Amino acid sequence: MMQPQLTDTHFDDFLQELPTDFQARAYELQAFARARKIQSPLQLLQLVLLYCGLDLSLRSCAGEIAKLQGYLSDMAVTKRLAACVAWIKSLLKSVFGLDKKVNNGSFNFIVIDGSTVQEPGANETTYRLHVAIDLMSLTLREVNVTTDKVGESLAHYQLAAGDVALMDRGYNQPKSLIPFIDRGGDVVLRYNPHSMTLYERNDDPNGVKIAWEQRLRDLNGQPAAIPVYLCHQDNRIEGVVHAMPLPPEQAAQARCKAKQRARDKGRTASQKTLMLSGWVLVFTSISESVLDTKAVAELYRVRWQVELVIKRLKSLLDIDRLRARKNSKLADLYLHGKLLFAAVTQKIVQRRFGRAATTMAGDRSITHWRLWRTIADEIKSGLTACLPKNERFIDDCIKSLCERPRKRKLQGLPGPVSELIAERRNLGVRFA
Repeated sequence: MMQPQLTDTHFDDFLQELPTDFQARAYELQAFARARKIQSPLQLLQLVLLYCGLDLSLRSCAGEIAKLQGYLSDMAVTKRLAACVAWIKSLLKSVFGLDKKVNNGSFNFIVIDGSTVQEPGANETTYRLHVAIDLMSLTLREVNVTTDKVGESLAHYQLAAGDVALMDRGYNQPKSLIPFIDRGGDVVLRYNPHSMTLYERNDDPNGVKIAWEQRLRDLNGQPAAIPVYLCHQDNRIEGVVHAMPLPPEQAAQARCKAKQRARDKGRTASQKTLMLSGWVLVFTSISESVLDTKAVAELYRVRWQVELVIKRLKSLLDIDRLRARKNSKLADLYLHGKLLFAAVTQKIVQRRFGRAATTMAGDRSITHWRLWRTIADEIKSGLTACLPKNERFIDDCIKSLCERPRKRKLQGLPGPVSELIAERRNLGVRFA
C-alpha cells in the first residue's frame, strides 16, 4: 500500500487523521491517474486544500504548483479538482467514522440543525448544510450537503438505537420521527402545533386532536408535562409535551414578533398564534420519569451549541465563501473539502488537547474557538511549507499567474509618457 510522503510536521498532523489508504483511494475513484504536473495523490490533496482550505483562486493554485515544478494553467487545475469530488467525499466519510456503525444502546445526545450557503451574487439559499454534533464532546458527528430544494429531515443522518436527537421546530415531521423512534432512538424537539398534530393520550381509536389554545389557557401560566400520542398512518408513539411559560417580558416580545411576521405576509396574527407565542413547547419521546419538565427545559437550552459549531465553520473556516456556481463539481468539491478540513481540525484538537478540555461534562474553562483557530492556522502554514519555490520555475510561476489573453488589455502608461520617462532617465533625471 502506498504510504504518505511526509514533508512538514504540521501537515503530517493532517495526514495522520486520514485513512491510511487515502492515496490508493485516489486511484480507485479516478481522482488521480498518472503523474504529470501533479506528481502524486498527496500533492493532489495539497492542491485541493489550497482551493478549499486556503481559499486560493484557481489561478493562484496553479501558481503554487508552478513555482515547485513548472507551468500549470488554471483550466488544468479546474479539471484536476473536478475529478476529486468522490475521493474527498470518501475521505470525509471515513474521518467522521460513518463507515462504522455504532449501536451500543446508550443515551448519545446528538444536536441537529441546518444552515445555508449562497453562491456568488445570490441573495437566497444555494446549498443547505445538515449538521449533527455530539453534545458531550461538542464535536462534529456528521454534515451532509444538499441543494436548496431539500429541506430539514432526520433522514439526512445516520442515527442508531440509543441516540437522542435534539432539534428545533424545523423537524416537526412525523414521517421521519416515528421510524427513528421505532428503531430505538429518542427525540427532544421544539414543538410547533402549526406544523405537527398531536393527539390526546386516550383509547379513542380515531384519535382526538389536542386543542392547544384551550389546553394552555387551562394551565394558568404554570409549567406542565402533557401526555400525547404522535401518529403517522397506522403508527402511534407515546410522548410528552413539556409546556413552559415565558417570562412576561419575553412573552410580550415574542407576541410582537409574531404580529410583525403576520404583517409582513399581509395577514393579522390569530389569537391562537399569540397565545402560543407566550409558551415554549418541547415534545419528547423520553418518559417524564426519566426527564422531567425542568430537565427538558435545561437540555433544550444547550441546543445552542450547534449554532456555535456552525458559526465556527463560517467564521474560522469560511465555509460560506462559496466561489463556484450551483450544481458545479467545483462547488461540490469546495463544500466537502471545507468539511474535510473542519473534520480533521477537530480530530487534531481532540488528540492534542484531550477530551477534558473540550467536553460538556463538568466545569468548562475553554471553548473550541481558540483551539480550532490554533490548529487551522498550523495546518495552513504547514500546507504552504509543503510547496517551496524552485528558482528554476519562477518564470513558469509568473506565466501561471498571468491573466488570460483578452481584448481589453490591462492598463499601462500612455506611450508619450513612457517615452518621456525613458528620455529623462537617459539624461540622469531621477523621479521621486
